[in-house]
Amino acid sequence: MKQKYDVTKHILVPKHIKISEKEKDKLFEEHGVSLKGLPKIRKNDPAIAHIDVKVGDVIKIIRKSPTAGECVFYRGVVDV
Repeated sequence: MKQKYDVTKHILVPKHIKISEKEKDKLFEEHGVSLKGLPKIRKNDPAIAHIDVKVGDVIKIIRKSPTAGECVFYRGVVDV
């Protein structure tokens, strides 16, 4: 049996978190954006395979930055 590799443990894969509906609404309101306006991430992306996501969810990505410390990005979950 072939063992699967957990990509979330790799040093180059940033932290991915599913945000709540309340956080999603706040994000859209504060930044004047909609789900359609966010960059996309596929539902079957290995970086979010461990998270229970559905199409329309928003993923918060926290990347380490040598100059800013941390940078936060958001992606909308899509099926295709």
